[in-house]
Amino acid sequence: MKIRVGLGFDVHRLVPGRELWLGGVKVPHTLGLLGHSDADVLIHALCDALLGAAGLRDIGYYFPDSDAAFKDIRSTILLERTLSLLKERGWSVGNADIVVMAQKPKLLPYIPQMRANLARLMEVEEADVCVKATTTEQLGFTGREEGIAAQAAVLICRN
Repeated sequence: MKIRVGLGFDVHRLVPGRELWLGGVKVPHTLGLLGHSDADVLIHALCDALLGAAGLRDIGYYFPDSDAAFKDIRSTILLERTLSLLKERGWSVGNADIVVMAQKPKLLPYIPQMRANLARLMEVEEADVCVKATTTEQLGFTGREEGIAAQAAVLICRN
């Protein structure tokens, strides 16, 4: 069995007038993430980690923000398309470990649904998906509530 690891990172600015989507879950908040798509920073980091593990460049290469076809698209669709690229090349997901950095809102109540969404899309057990949330103790742009960042590590396997 051949295995590879990938690492992804993404960040988006928090702004009024946008919905906040994280891990395919709409999280109630007064601000949302700004982006060409729904700006789900968690899924974007996960897509980059998966693409990187498979040696397939990055999310911007496959889903550029200059393409109107991706305007306001749900990031779960981007993840599905990313997973199709991996499957076409014989890769499957082993596990994913993701951390979201946000001062607010508190994400703990939404993590079980995020894990369930991601596990279903990646066709793995929920135990193979870890989603964690942390603050940055009011430091930096996340601490000032200017944006949210996410980092993802994945293992992919080829049998």
